[in-house]
Amino acid sequence: MSAIAQAPRSQPSEPGSFSRVRIDLLGRFMREDRTEFPCRAENMSPGDVSVTASVVPTENERIIVYIDHIGRLEGLVSRVFEGGFDLAFQSTARKRDKLAAQLTWFANRHELALPEDRRHERNAPENPFVDMVLDDGRRYPAQIIDLSLSGAAVTSSIRPAVGSRITLGSTTGRIVRHIEDGFAVEFSTERPKHAPNII
Repeated sequence: MSAIAQAPRSQPSEPGSFSRVRIDLLGRFMREDRTEFPCRAENMSPGDVSVTASVVPTENERIIVYIDHIGRLEGLVSRVFEGGFDLAFQSTARKRDKLAAQLTWFANRHELALPEDRRHERNAPENPFVDMVLDDGRRYPAQIIDLSLSGAAVTSSIRPAVGSRITLGSTTGRIVRHIEDGFAVEFSTERPKHAPNII
């Protein structure tokens, strides 16, 4: 990881300005002295996260946190409490939008009850941007929120009808649900277990 002290400082998000989503994801965080510790994210918004950890940093300390399925986030400790702390993110509008899409998926995944959720673990791809091709040949840019061997959650400027067949990259599938700002896709065949992140 790069040294925190060398990273440019941007304005942190205002705590409480976003609605939080309850999550339960493992991760790790790095303090300003570059020591790393395991942690667990318990609830998160596009602007901040509440973390439990055995080691608690100081208020206003700059932290980098890596959270499973979410990725790398950076910010300032806005509050400390026994066994944890709140982190206010310092991020771009684009990063906040991506995080909002990820959190929307987490908030809705139990209601969606998609078959692929039960069969395979979902992960955020390293490169989330992909071309989406509709059955009639029209092509649009899309962004993958998360990806499993048998399906994906996608954000896009268009929302094809449920049941529509599409191609994401080189993988075909069909729309099985609409979610906020996007849709869920079930692939026609399972991807290989060791397939690359880009589909």
